[in-house]
Amino acid sequence: MTSASVSRFTGLLALAFLATPYAVSAATTVQPTRDDEVIEVLPVITRVRPNALVAQRKAPDASATAIAVRADISQARQTGDTRYWGRAQSALAPWWDRADAPVDMAILQATVQQGRHEFDASRKVLSAALMRSPNHAQGWLNLAALERLSGNYEQALAACARVASAGQALYAQACALETQSLQGQHQAATQGLQLLANQASDDGQRSWLWSLLAESLERWGRDGPAAQAFQKSLGFEPDLYTAIAYSDLLLRTGKLAQVEAVLLRLPETDAVLLRRATAWRRQGDARWIDALITLKERTAELKRRGDDPTLHGRELALIALWLEDDPARALVLARSNLSLQREPIDWWVALQSAQQAKDTAATAELTTALRQTGLQDTRLAGAR
Repeated sequence: MTSASVSRFTGLLALAFLATPYAVSAATTVQPTRDDEVIEVLPVITRVRPNALVAQRKAPDASATAIAVRADISQARQTGDTRYWGRAQSALAPWWDRADAPVDMAILQATVQQGRHEFDASRKVLSAALMRSPNHAQGWLNLAALERLSGNYEQALAACARVASAGQALYAQACALETQSLQGQHQAATQGLQLLANQASDDGQRSWLWSLLAESLERWGRDGPAAQAFQKSLGFEPDLYTAIAYSDLLLRTGKLAQVEAVLLRLPETDAVLLRRATAWRRQGDARWIDALITLKERTAELKRRGDDPTLHGRELALIALWLEDDPARALVLARSNLSLQREPIDWWVALQSAQQAKDTAATAELTTALRQTGLQDTRLAGAR
């Protein structure tokens, strides 16, 4: 289980980024009928070797590795399967954490770290790589995404400007407009993103830009046009991040019957199952109970594997809030999550939890902290 906090800027030719997106895939439990039954054939994943051992082997092909890693990153984001992050890290092992690694490989390492919510480590690698290659557009895009995620909007705008200096005008404009929308410049951001979407050269670009436009409209309080923009984005190209963001709008506005249709063909990630369960529960469909049991089993499995639960605070808080009727616990989880990531949904779940828990002190503290970031989002005014 993980949250979808990563930005969608994965590459200049592969536009649907995210973050990360929302959740790690956890497959439905299958009971074998005999001892020799094959349940699943896993991809072959090489263990990450220490650099000293890797150095003794034949030098790997960086270009071929980069292609494979980008494919794994795309699969991780579109399926929610964290094993692809592991595959990507394994492939990058010869260059991992090496100061002399080719800049492209360092940027890919930072992308993998970002996808796994290792944000501080990702920022450190990106900063070092950009010192060596100050015109690396993808590196600046990734850094801008990290700064937005942390609520550092001026730093994000500075990184967007460096994308323009690197000669990638469309991506620089989209980067700046998304950041300006977060700062409350909703009308200008919406108009700018609309122009870019109309200029897009392929369906991948159109899908990505319409998704950015939908989020800008939603922050502005234009739920109807935002829903239409989400639909248009998904019509151009299916995307896990966009579908989940759209389902959140539908849940918030009470369009429960549409949630299942939006999530129908998505992989059964934790975030997808959580939103299905929430829609089922609000419609009186008893399937939500089994879904909650499955989500709790997956959380227990994370702990058994030794994963850090704080990396999954957003979804854990939403489970406590939406399915377990425990806003006090949700508030603890949400406040811890805010120390890791500060996207609008992270503030929303924290404020909503504080209000439902009737914790006026926490509500006041969160409101003050939110005001200091400069984030402007109409959904946060009432944390509905």
